[in-house]
Amino acid sequence: MVIHDRAAGATARRRTSDMSRRGLLIGAAAFGVTGAGAARALSPAPRVAAVDWAMLETTLALGVVPVAATELILFRKAAVEPPVPGQVADLGLRGSISYERLLAARPDLILISPWYEARRGALSRIAPVESYAIYGRTEPPYDASVRATARLGARLGRPDAAAQAIARAEEALDAARAALAHLRGRQVLVMNLGDSRHFRAFGADSLFGDMIGRLGLKPAWAAPTRFGAYPTVGVEALAAMPEAIVVNVGPTPPSALAGVRDSPLWRALPPIAEGRFVSLPPVNPYGALPAAQRFARLLTDSLSGVA
Repeated sequence: MVIHDRAAGATARRRTSDMSRRGLLIGAAAFGVTGAGAARALSPAPRVAAVDWAMLETTLALGVVPVAATELILFRKAAVEPPVPGQVADLGLRGSISYERLLAARPDLILISPWYEARRGALSRIAPVESYAIYGRTEPPYDASVRATARLGARLGRPDAAAQAIARAEEALDAARAALAHLRGRQVLVMNLGDSRHFRAFGADSLFGDMIGRLGLKPAWAAPTRFGAYPTVGVEALAAMPEAIVVNVGPTPPSALAGVRDSPLWRALPPIAEGRFVSLPPVNPYGALPAAQRFARLLTDSLSGVA
């Protein structure tokens, strides 16, 4: 696909802006973790319990193994990375945690996100609670993940680990952007198949959509979303996106993939008929820097042969 000079210029300007913003974020992160957190850098990390999965990812990325976290069986299947050591206690469902198990884990600190603020009162009876926002209305998820990583690194006395985690994420993005240069400016629809006739569409305000833009591609879903996604879309909507590359992100029911492959309608849709459909293994759609890195790596591998 030929990209016009105007589009190329806009992409270049966006990359320059991204690089400037990246410098500011890393600078802010370095300031934060070498300031108040530096005095605690050599202290043992607090015993951490993570209710929110993005905070679980971030804690592990900092080299700190939490004493407890939620829905670990599902996390290992739906998020996959980072691996969760076996000694981490499972607190049960994120929406209905076991306070008895949490109390038994004896945490010094409980990590939540704004989605769990209603439980702050009950949780604070067990240990101090801190909330880190990644999915809000004021900042893209990737930038918010960088800030959360820096803040949590300072809080846990792991400033160097935070700086390294941020640097690893930036290196992964740079590598993915270079590998996908042949697709620069192309529209990409990121979706999650629910069944053979419906999918969830991720917008530009989601982690996946944010990453698509940062990798030099263009999110195809433009309609308003809720928490970064539009919950139920009929597969026929792909007919309105004839030039898009379609990326399905797992976990996906095997019956859904089998159903769409057997569907004459699905096979007739332009992106599918022209071989522009790939299906990725599971990635946490509401994760932090580890999820962003996993998505970038899997996407690069899957799109290497797409023209």
